[in-house]
Amino acid sequence: MPVLVSTKVKGQTREGYDGVLTAVRETIKIAPGFILHCAHPAEEEWLLYEVWDSKDAADKWFAQYVVPNIPKGLHPKRSYQELHSLVTVE
Repeated sequence: MPVLVSTKVKGQTREGYDGVLTAVRETIKIAPGFILHCAHPAEEEWLLYEVWDSKDAADKWFAQYVVPNIPKGLHPKRSYQELHSLVTVE
C-alpha cells in the first residue's frame, strides 16, 4: 500500500530547500518506489509531501541522498500515513 510521507522543516529557507532539491532531483526521479514530491513554504518552515510505494523505500532514499545534503542546524520531522487510495495519470 502506498504511503504519504509528510515532512516539516522548521527554519528552512527557499534557498536551502532549492539547494537540497537540486542535489537530489535526479536521484528521486529514478528511485525505486517513488511516486511524487511536492513542497511549499509556511510560517517559518517548509512542508514537503511525498508518496512512495513503501515506508522502507522512502526511508532508504532519504538516508542515502537527503541526509548528507541537509543544511546544518535543520532537523526534518517526518511522519507517515498509509494511503487508502491513490489515483495517478498513466
